[in-house]
This record gives sequence, C-alpha cells and structure tokens, in this order.
Amino acid sequence: MNGVVFVDCVLLGQLQEILLLYIVDFMEFLIASDIHGDGKSAEKLKEIYTYGNFDAFLLLGDLLYHGPRNDLPADYAPKSVISTLSGLSDSIISVRGNCEAEVDQMVLPFPVLSETALVFADGMKIMMTHGHSITPEKAPKSIDCFFSGHTHIPVLEKRDGIIYLNPGSVSIPKGGFNPSYALWIDGSIYIKELWTDTILFSLERKV
Repeated sequence: MNGVVFVDCVLLGQLQEILLLYIVDFMEFLIASDIHGDGKSAEKLKEIYTYGNFDAFLLLGDLLYHGPRNDLPADYAPKSVISTLSGLSDSIISVRGNCEAEVDQMVLPFPVLSETALVFADGMKIMMTHGHSITPEKAPKSIDCFFSGHTHIPVLEKRDGIIYLNPGSVSIPKGGFNPSYALWIDGSIYIKELWTDTILFSLERKV
C-alpha cells in the first residue's frame, strides 16, 4: 500500500449511496467490470492483483449473475467468484451493476450496492459507476475521470477534459474484443487483454 484510504458514505436522493474515497498520490489500481459469475476470470484477476503492487481493486459492477440478456459464461461458477473476491475484500471498491441485488450483498463481505463512488487519486477526481443508469453522456463536468462498464466493450479516451474508461468485460466481451481489464499506474491508464496481457489502449499521464 502506498497510501491510506478514508471512506465516507453519503445518502443521496432516492436513497442512493455514494462512496467518497480520498487516496494519496502515486497509486496503482486494478480495474475490472462485468465478471458475471465467471470463476476462471475472477481467479485470473486475483492472480494479477496478488502479484502486482496495487493499492486497491476497483470493480464496476455485475459481479455474480450473468443476466437475462447474456449467455452463461463458459466457466460460470458464482460461488467460486464469491470465494475469490471475498479473499480480496479489504482491497475492493465496488459499485452496483444492473445485475446486482440484495442477495449479492448478503453473500459478499464488501459493499456492492452503491450506485457511484468518487475516488481522489494522483490529483484527479475519479467517478466510478456501472454505466447503465449514469451513462458517460451524463458524466458531471466537475470530475477528471469517468469509469464505467456495462457495455462489455473497452474504451479509453479523453473528451472535453474528462478521461472516459471502460475496461470491457473479463467474461463476456463484446464488439469483437477479447476479455479485458485495466490498470491505473500513477495516473496513467492501460487496458489489457486478460489472458495475453496485450495492451489494447493506453493513456499516459502528462506531467
């Protein structure tokens, strides 16, 4: 760990919660979304996290359930995902996806029902959300980065001063992409293929 994380929960309209996390500079995050109950993908993410030097594991929702619009992942094993992620619970910051329900919170030891999270790191304000409700088009102008999932298509771009990141899906990728995840390293961002570690997109921080 390079810094200390302070968590504050604030109740918003419609009883939604937002997590406020204040983190010091020189941070490294592992970022993933849309596991959808795939046991092998979760194990691979755990391996990457364990052998890295990460300060936090950011999850952008849809962790356990495959959803009615998706086929079952090849290695669908939600109980295995529960076990894998539970072992990393002290490091995980997660938001609610459209497939999360109260029962998911009952079986996971870290919060998964917050619609959004704000992370302050490396001099930037990062907004985390799944993307089904608050889409990139609805991103507030007061942030520096908008992290979302939901589409299963990796995206990394900067528009009108805001960095938009979608790490893609580690289990059910779409748009012709392979399973993917993202890294935040001292303010630089990389999207990589899960199984080959090939860099798909990168955005280097300018200092």
